[in-house]
Amino acid sequence: MKGKAPVVIGSVFAAYLAFVGVVAIGYEPTPENMDWEDRQVFNNKALAELVIGQDIASVRQLLGAPDFNEAKSVNDTALQVLFYRTHHEKSDGVTTKDECTPLLFKNNQLIAWGSDTYKQYLSETPAGI
Repeated sequence: MKGKAPVVIGSVFAAYLAFVGVVAIGYEPTPENMDWEDRQVFNNKALAELVIGQDIASVRQLLGAPDFNEAKSVNDTALQVLFYRTHHEKSDGVTTKDECTPLLFKNNQLIAWGSDTYKQYLSETPAGI
């Protein structure tokens, strides 16, 4: 029996190493599972892939859950802003809107993103809406 124990232990250890290797190589965290620094890099890369007119469902699928979300109705038009963290302002352990890029949707279609987008959303008569 003593002769087989090292073989069994070695086989179990080899199987464990193979499993860890497969998981380490094949694992891709979702945006929600990333730390804030990785999430910022991910979000900036994903924002570069956006196109005007893209539907909100595909944006959420690409970027994951937003850090902040606001919505309102103006003249029977549904407006929604999703905020995604894209840059670091201060090390306080809390993500704030000033560390995010806003994405503006009109009737679930992407119409704008970037620094002036939130001002457009907040205005009573948004330009181009």
